[in-house]
Amino acid sequence: MIVMVVHRMKIPVRNKENMQNNYIVSIKKIVILLFLCYSFSGFAQNRPYVDDKLLHFGFSIGINFMDYGTRGALEAPDGVEYAVRTKNMLPGFSVGLVSDLRLCRYLNLRFCPAFHFGQKTLTYHPINQEDMTNKRTEVLSLPLTVPLYLKWSAEREMNYRPYLIGGGGISFDFGPDKKRPILQRRLDYFVEVGFGVDFYFSWFKLCPQLTYSIGFNNVLVPVAERPDVPKTDQWYTNALDKLISHQINLTFNFE
Repeated sequence: MIVMVVHRMKIPVRNKENMQNNYIVSIKKIVILLFLCYSFSGFAQNRPYVDDKLLHFGFSIGINFMDYGTRGALEAPDGVEYAVRTKNMLPGFSVGLVSDLRLCRYLNLRFCPAFHFGQKTLTYHPINQEDMTNKRTEVLSLPLTVPLYLKWSAEREMNYRPYLIGGGGISFDFGPDKKRPILQRRLDYFVEVGFGVDFYFSWFKLCPQLTYSIGFNNVLVPVAERPDVPKTDQWYTNALDKLISHQINLTFNFE
């Protein structure tokens, strides 16, 4: 029900940008406040046995930057060849859950489903044409990602512990709109790698984490599978041969 409401809401671009900027400012304030608390926590080791738990849970909030890997069509539509790129990657926001299973002292298995809100803007630049006017179209994306990670941690030093993380999973996008010029497939598979640091507070762990993911599938839906798309919008799809989803995530896990 919530997904249907979000999917049908039409928010002006300026309001979207304001909402995204306010969300980022709020995250910055929270992070600054937490690290101020961390700096005044003294030199005692907080929660010395928390990593010995077999299973623990948490939640995550963060920001994301969505991108496409593109490849142009072999045959240009209407005889015009376009260079297609993702432009103006506006930050989106992410929320999720964390479950962590301890495998050994340095290795953990993590299941972290998350909902991501964002959009991508594709710009079309004509090549070798007198008319150099760029055209663009927006692609709304609301993917639910269901990944499984392996987390390898270094030795703990007082109240921090760096780690590497990697894994992959399934992504199901609730955002595709059939009325837009570009339509992407809902289902995709991806791999993801990154790193982070566990910071130990008196009552919880804060884990800032930076990851990069890349999809496996070509998510572009060709015009042949879209009989209802207007002819005036078909060239947006015909100018492309492949779209591969990329995403950068800055996540703050609270565990």
